[in-house]
Amino acid sequence: MPILEGREVTRYFGGLAAVFNVDFEVEQGEVFGLIGPNGAGKTTLFNLISAALAPKSGSIKFRGKEITGLKPYQICRMGVARTFQTVKVFGNMSVFENVLLGASFGKRNRIASADAAKEASALLEFVGLTEATAIPAKDLTLGNQKRLEVARALATRPELLLLDEMMEGLNSTEVTRAMALVKRIQESGITVIMIEHVMKAIMNVCGRIMVLHHGAKIAEGTPKEVSADKTVIEVYFGERADA
Repeated sequence: MPILEGREVTRYFGGLAAVFNVDFEVEQGEVFGLIGPNGAGKTTLFNLISAALAPKSGSIKFRGKEITGLKPYQICRMGVARTFQTVKVFGNMSVFENVLLGASFGKRNRIASADAAKEASALLEFVGLTEATAIPAKDLTLGNQKRLEVARALATRPELLLLDEMMEGLNSTEVTRAMALVKRIQESGITVIMIEHVMKAIMNVCGRIMVLHHGAKIAEGTPKEVSADKTVIEVYFGERADA
């Protein structure tokens, strides 16, 4: 059974179909890529999975259970966590406090404050932010803010992690480090779906890729299969020859 599956998932904004009749299945333990031109519906699909938006029609199931209609906090406590295309950290709080919030309140069952603090420290080490523990989150570089957001999401103990353009705006060295972090997350047993425009990351980290265009799925397969698809080349890869 897939860890996540969607059937005919559809969402309109006015008369525009942002996501239209999209079917997908994500297998447990894989890194699943989601790509497409700007405005293709990728982040909208993340918003539907995480319940930030409700679908107009269709079904989304997590571990075989229908999650359409649930609240975002319920989705999180079921084991689905996410990051955002535009980084959302609590800027005036310390790096440690940001992750502590996730450890304290993001799980189905509350844990003791000492245990939450221990988890927060361990996760900051996992993402490489141990030396920044006391720094206000707003003072971190963009790359480190993205790592902080990942750590806070991981603090909820997810089984499925949605990463929305984690590598956007990063330099080559930071992208390589981010790719390694995604692989470590996968190795820890967490399934990952990642929206990304950095083709180096998509092609080297993902086992399968789904391509959206104008809200509809136009291709799905391995990186090799998708990169050879004539329609994908025409609508996406052709315009990103410099990626």
